[in-house]
Amino acid sequence: MSDHDKDIDQITGVETTGHDWDGIKELNNPLPRWWLWTLYLCILWGIWYLFAYPAWPMIKGATEGYLGYSTRANVAADIEAVNVANADLRNALTTVDLATLSENEELNRFAVAGGAAVFRTNCSQCHGSGAAGAKGYPNLLDDDWLWGGSIEDIAYTINHGIRNEIDADARFSQMPAFGDILEKADIDKVVQHVISLSSTEFDTSLATQGAVIFDENCSACHAVDGTGNREVGAPNLADAIWLYGGDAAALTETITKSRYGVMPPWGTRLSQSDVNAVAAYVHQLGGGE
Repeated sequence: MSDHDKDIDQITGVETTGHDWDGIKELNNPLPRWWLWTLYLCILWGIWYLFAYPAWPMIKGATEGYLGYSTRANVAADIEAVNVANADLRNALTTVDLATLSENEELNRFAVAGGAAVFRTNCSQCHGSGAAGAKGYPNLLDDDWLWGGSIEDIAYTINHGIRNEIDADARFSQMPAFGDILEKADIDKVVQHVISLSSTEFDTSLATQGAVIFDENCSACHAVDGTGNREVGAPNLADAIWLYGGDAAALTETITKSRYGVMPPWGTRLSQSDVNAVAAYVHQLGGGE
């Protein structure tokens, strides 16, 4: 734009950008020198950073930078330092007699804290972050245990799992699908009997008949009084605590089709010290025996 064509503000005598917004014009003032030098300095600093630190993504990593700085390496070093500091406690936790763990206050505190971290990483997906479980996944906060609630029982379950095909020592039991064995009317009677074990709202006539069928078909595992058998993982049916639901519809589905929950053997994925730590953490949640 020639000097003749420049739009000069009459008040300030400064050239405008030439744009008009509802009668408002913007002055075309030059940027302050300090601002320009700051901009140039930032550009130079950015160029230096590209070569000094990891910056450019590559196919299998990134440029390392001539300073050799690495947050991954720093974290790895910090983790190694913690592992070295806790080596004696981890070794002790690997070989500890779990029955006497609570007598060693320092080791027990270390086990519970470490077990909480391992639990949140590996177990919370099924049992919940607070260990309250969900439908089909046991609540670890109560005192209702399918396979035993001592710290040794818990550690064994964690180590070997339940009904998996990986560990030959996994806990195993299998409930028949009684839909292939009993008539629908008989299943309805058993359902009412099971409900009567922990509730006052049931069909008395059906429950009385169901008691006979229960004794003939179910008591071998669940006991005559329905209190279960931990040796075979048979749930207690008389405590109103249900893994898959305790209403008539849920019980009918369970009896008709059976249930077959599976837990992986964590002994193949975790160290023995981590298994013992998780056992200590679960045991102290409130339901441990």
